[in-house]
Amino acid sequence: MMARHFLRLADLPLDAARRIFDRAAEHKADRRSGVTGNTLAGKTLVLLFEKPSTRTRVSFEAAIFQLGGHAITLPWAESQASRGEPLTDTARVLSSYADAIVFRTFGEARLLELASAAAVPVINALTDEGHPVQVLTDLFTVQERFGSLEGRKVAWIGDGASNMARSWAEAAALFGMELRISAPRGYELPEDLRHANVRHVSSPAEAVRDADVVATDTWTSMGHEGEREVRLRAFHGYTVDLDLLDRAPSTAILLHCLPAVRGEEITAEAIESPRSVIFEQAENRLHVQKALLEYLLLE
Repeated sequence: MMARHFLRLADLPLDAARRIFDRAAEHKADRRSGVTGNTLAGKTLVLLFEKPSTRTRVSFEAAIFQLGGHAITLPWAESQASRGEPLTDTARVLSSYADAIVFRTFGEARLLELASAAAVPVINALTDEGHPVQVLTDLFTVQERFGSLEGRKVAWIGDGASNMARSWAEAAALFGMELRISAPRGYELPEDLRHANVRHVSSPAEAVRDADVVATDTWTSMGHEGEREVRLRAFHGYTVDLDLLDRAPSTAILLHCLPAVRGEEITAEAIESPRSVIFEQAENRLHVQKALLEYLLLE
């Protein structure tokens, strides 16, 4: 039997995503009432990261621990893969030790190479082309606030070619949402990811009009640090601030996957505003990833 991987949002059937959200809500309620679980007792999760991480690493480590399992984080520099061992060899060996592998890497080709040889589920913890565990959490956060996802209008402000924007495009197709992307010329969503539920708009103000969700992310993602000055000039006028939020409905919520560069893609005042659910969004990583691990390892 082939392992069930989570490499893109499209890997999740719609009914499975809904079950994950229902289970995540149960985990959140349990956590707040002090109830612990052991559904993943005896399970081991390996985290292999080529890029830095705070939320993804800690939330996965905490998730499996709180469900009775164990996490092993293997920093890339301490792995034999960093010295040239093929990813396929690494995957085969780790599969014999662990029940799932969480991999954060650069290009998607590396993720697919590792997954092709893994006998256990592989979870995409971020690539240049997508960040599905984050957007899965964002979707849960939106559903928490509004009760449903279908028909929701999401305004994405900033880099339309980023991994987050790409995963949001997948989400819009899966859940029947409208994704409005406001991005500078040259930073639009790639053509092959565009579909009927995605449209580019000319300005951030147009994007947020009638939006249920306003979302953004850093302008200079990991691996693009050398482009920082160019990007700062290109994204001038795309900062999410209180003036922009005031152009959205009073019920709209603000998302940012963090870390945030205050004063660039978002202001400190926006982050701390009543519309912001950014830190609850961050907390929700724990609950959603518990449910995701149970789906991949138990169903």
